[in-house]
Amino acid sequence: MSQSKTPRFPYRIQVLDRTLELLRILGERDGEYGLAELCAELKLHKSTVHRLIMVLEHHRLIERSPSTGGYQLGLRLFELGSKAMSVLDLREHSRRFLARILDETQETVHFCLFDQGEILYVEKLEPRRSVRLASRVGRRVPAYCTSVGKAMLAQLPEPEVEAILRQARLKRLTKNTITKPQALKAELSKIRTRGYAIDDEENEQGVRCVGAVVWDHTGRPRAAISVSGPSFRMTQAKMSQIAKVVVRSATALSQELGYVSPELSAGRKRAR
Repeated sequence: MSQSKTPRFPYRIQVLDRTLELLRILGERDGEYGLAELCAELKLHKSTVHRLIMVLEHHRLIERSPSTGGYQLGLRLFELGSKAMSVLDLREHSRRFLARILDETQETVHFCLFDQGEILYVEKLEPRRSVRLASRVGRRVPAYCTSVGKAMLAQLPEPEVEAILRQARLKRLTKNTITKPQALKAELSKIRTRGYAIDDEENEQGVRCVGAVVWDHTGRPRAAISVSGPSFRMTQAKMSQIAKVVVRSATALSQELGYVSPELSAGRKRAR
């Protein structure tokens, strides 16, 4: 009988522990498990294991074979795992570009993903300076008040933006936060024209950021890169110079991900 490899942990939720143990057991065998086998492995009553299985089946985390009645891991886990690997690969792929930006700007560099109206920080590189930012990898912030968020919002279809703004409700975080939908839409239009976004102390007082979108091979905004720093260092003149660096790097990373800009695509068609 297999033993759990999970280390001791101070917080326990019994039903979750049992569910995750069931998934671990299924994941360690190439073939299927029968209900009786699972009961024996988990040392639980048949009715308890059956309830766990029904919930996991409902969420497509496990599947039951119509021919044998045995259970195995479901395709939903493959989907989630593929998404996680995609994020990790993208993060790893971005580091070379982020390091180059850090070297050129000597300000904090972020690499972020867009998720349901929020920005998720997945990578951060910092300069060796006495004044640093409080941001951290894994943090989530609203999209509408950040440079990376606005850079990505500017490239989404209007119905999608409308839905996100309704959900976010544009709460005021600083005196500079844009809280009126029409004003934000006007800002997004400017971002589309100039190719980058600015956070002028809109998310955090005393911090300014410049962000640009990273496109994937399908032509959809996949991520965003930003450079952030204290407002006393991030002057308007410096932000204009940083914007060039950020856009150049975001464009280069997009191209490595297989993105072909509409202008380049049109040029290739004319050359044929």
